Amino acid sequence: MKTAQDIMEKEVISITPETDIARAVDILLNNHINGVPVVDENGMLKGILCQSDLIFQQKTISLPPILTFLDSIIPLSSSKKLEQQIKKMAASTVAQAMVTDPVTVTPETPVSEIAALMVEKHFHTIPVVQEGKMLGIVGKEDVLRTLIKP
Repeated sequence: MKTAQDIMEKEVISITPETDIARAVDILLNNHINGVPVVDENGMLKGILCQSDLIFQQKTISLPPILTFLDSIIPLSSSKKLEQQIKKMAASTVAQAMVTDPVTVTPETPVSEIAALMVEKHFHTIPVVQEGKMLGIVGKEDVLRTLIKP
């Protein structure tokens, strides 16, 4: 049975948390990739930045519903969630826009599990890590290549 280490891309394009958003967009577009891992100077995975994280910045924000009662304003949804959305929309660096706890797989993860994650969670790329260190990345194309007989 094939595993992540058999199909992963080992030469991974990555960025750091300090990378500015414009540079990250440039990297995604010029390399025709959907997501890019965010690593520190030691190669430790810190997050992942996907096109959808950047498209989020173009979203209009909707104000949470409120209830007024005796001259008081009571929010009906979490103000913390609204604050997080505003911060993500105003992000100027990757650290402010990335997903900080991405789903990862190990080198031994079977391709069938990777495929299930991609389908069920709508992921396009999944980092391959061991003890927090980035080893490679598996994209949908890597999984599709397993369908071609050698």
